[in-house]
Amino acid sequence: GQLTEKVRRKPYSVILQDEIEKAHPDVFNILLQILEDGQLTDSFGRKVNFKNSVLIMTSNIGARQIRKGVTLGFGKADEAETYEKMKKMLLAELKRTFNPEFLNRIDETVIFRTLGRVEMKLIVDILFNEVRSRVKDKALDLVLADDAKELLIDEGFDPTYGARPLRRAIQKLLEDPLSEQILRGKLVVNMSVYITRGEGGKLKFESVCKEEMAATDADRLGRLGENH
Repeated sequence: GQLTEKVRRKPYSVILQDEIEKAHPDVFNILLQILEDGQLTDSFGRKVNFKNSVLIMTSNIGARQIRKGVTLGFGKADEAETYEKMKKMLLAELKRTFNPEFLNRIDETVIFRTLGRVEMKLIVDILFNEVRSRVKDKALDLVLADDAKELLIDEGFDPTYGARPLRRAIQKLLEDPLSEQILRGKLVVNMSVYITRGEGGKLKFESVCKEEMAATDADRLGRLGENH
């Protein structure tokens, strides 16, 4: 009832089914009807049109095999070849798990590549910007150095769980020490807080005048221009 009501009210919707392999068989029967007929009949006898909706289903099928592959050297060969091997293995696992009538009604199966350091840096930027926005009311402007990002990636990336431990690493290494320094009055308001990699696997926080920070950035850009 909830699904049909939401789509009836907003027919142009994206419907996300997470970890679809754990769904009850009744859910698959409903999805088959949506994929085949493009509509469902609700408890009031109303036909709800799903033809303008996009259905996305995620799955962790094959994750265990991928983790085994990492420990056995799977993934150390050429990147493209590794991806094709992984894709072939996962598609075979999908066929063993789901009925053909279900798979045949799916328009496309997308196999995501494993996360690398480039992607992890982007995720660090997103999570760091969340922290940065939360301390704006404290009149603090946070700046995260590249070596600090590398430390967060080193501590927060796990081949098995991907980027999931990263948020915990940011809380442990960045948020908790930052909160403690704010409470103790060690960080000066209306200044930039420059965060670098410190000793002993910790981050170092330093209050820097915003004018000085701007001059440092300008000097860095000038050196880059000279190199080019």
